[in-house]
Amino acid sequence: MSTSTRMSTGAGAGAGEGAGVAAAPTGVEPLPGRRNRGAAVLALARFEARELLLQAPVFVFFLLYFGATCWKLFFKHEGMNDYPALQDVDRATQNGALLVSVFVLTGVNRATLLSRRRDTDRHFETLVMDPWRRAIAHALSAVPLAAAVALTVTLDFTWAALKPGAVGHGSVLELVVSPLTVLLAGVLGVLLARLIPSVLGGPLFVIAGFVATTVVPGLVTDAHWLRWLSPVVDETGPDAFPSDLMGRPAAWHALYLAGLVALVLGAAVLRAGGRTRLVKAATAVALAATVAGIAGQSPGDSAALTAARAKAYLHPEKVQSCREIGTTTYCAYPEWAGRSEDWAAVVKRVQSLAGGAAGGERLTVRQRVDARQGLEGGASMDPLTGRGQVTVGTRWGGNRVPEFAVGLAGVLVGGDERSGGTVCDGRVVTIMWLALGADPDPMAALRNVRLEDNVTGSSLVLAPTAPLIMSTEQTRIVRELLHMPRYGVTARVKAHWTELTSPRTSMARVAELLGVPAAPKGSGDGEWCEK
Repeated sequence: MSTSTRMSTGAGAGAGEGAGVAAAPTGVEPLPGRRNRGAAVLALARFEARELLLQAPVFVFFLLYFGATCWKLFFKHEGMNDYPALQDVDRATQNGALLVSVFVLTGVNRATLLSRRRDTDRHFETLVMDPWRRAIAHALSAVPLAAAVALTVTLDFTWAALKPGAVGHGSVLELVVSPLTVLLAGVLGVLLARLIPSVLGGPLFVIAGFVATTVVPGLVTDAHWLRWLSPVVDETGPDAFPSDLMGRPAAWHALYLAGLVALVLGAAVLRAGGRTRLVKAATAVALAATVAGIAGQSPGDSAALTAARAKAYLHPEKVQSCREIGTTTYCAYPEWAGRSEDWAAVVKRVQSLAGGAAGGERLTVRQRVDARQGLEGGASMDPLTGRGQVTVGTRWGGNRVPEFAVGLAGVLVGGDERSGGTVCDGRVVTIMWLALGADPDPMAALRNVRLEDNVTGSSLVLAPTAPLIMSTEQTRIVRELLHMPRYGVTARVKAHWTELTSPRTSMARVAELLGVPAAPKGSGDGEWCEK
């Protein structure tokens, strides 16, 4: 082999450097240019990405994350999942990627420190690839996992959006949080390797991050600006809010995360010696974007948002549209306007079991959500006092269906929600029969609507407003009724409607009217009723 050929071969093997060579001698190929240096970084990034995925913790926990998502989509049959609010689905995708991010951080950190642990750092000095370019390659190794997380998030959200019962509007800016969190974990792993050249740096940072995002905000009264410094801000409450009442600074938070990813990467490259003007300028821009994101997401709820939330709860008629089906008027927030048919099916089913005027009473079913305390506020709502007015929440499906039926039955028996929610005598049996008697699976509905998830003993019965209280004897009678032929019980209820809905009727008389065997001696007649 000639001298010129050997020199050319040696230059080709050193893909990564060529700066500082003004001209090559005659017969010698020049060292690789900028394009080849970039190709070398990408080649190393591909190799490190494969090695990162083959690390057991990263591989196992990504499979768990993806498997849990698929199980939720294809195998978890929870009724409320059939009626998702997309403004809740988008941010519900964020928590799952946190565990993947933890192992991406520690995995990238270990990979970056591999040469130090094996005492091969000094051999890198003979290579033409600069240390800062190797740092970029290690940071890029997290990109395929971030892309896989993004695809998983997209699958999760799209599956929910395609369901016939889906309502609301999702946000792309909420969906990008998961992949950005994985990218942030990757670049943090590289920076920590440069700042703390020890395998303990990554785990210690994870522990410190957990304390900072969970314990510290609670110690400072859960300040809004401090909470939003966390990559994932989980604001989950029992009710779904209309999209225009969410109030989450999603755009600013996405800017903050994207800027933070670029800033940490810039800091890692600078620490590794890449102090070029381009790197410095990019780092400065990333710092500005991060600061702008922090400033934008730090203020709490505006006065206009607070007023809109109060208006939606205190005066829902001003922001709702109404539709009449049969003898009932259904009023809903704009995004739930198509839900009236589902509510009407339950109203028809419950009213078909009622006697007297209740069987054809004109009702107003009004959707309500107490948004005054923010997204994490409680679900408790004050009962409506108007006759024939029934509350329905913003969640539907699963347990929410029998809960709505209980509230509706309470109005048919008591006249209004406040009166129906304070019933504790024999009328409880009538209410529960109306709510569950025509349910496709009445015993399962009885179990699901009770706080203790049982069908024996005493328990609270959940409803959209005030819960109902069932004594042991009332539970026994209702259970007996649900095992009897429906047509027979319905005929007795309609025939004795006046007596069954009177507060003066004893529990023993209720059982007698409905054809249920008398209770054993010593059983209570209504354990919580004040005589």
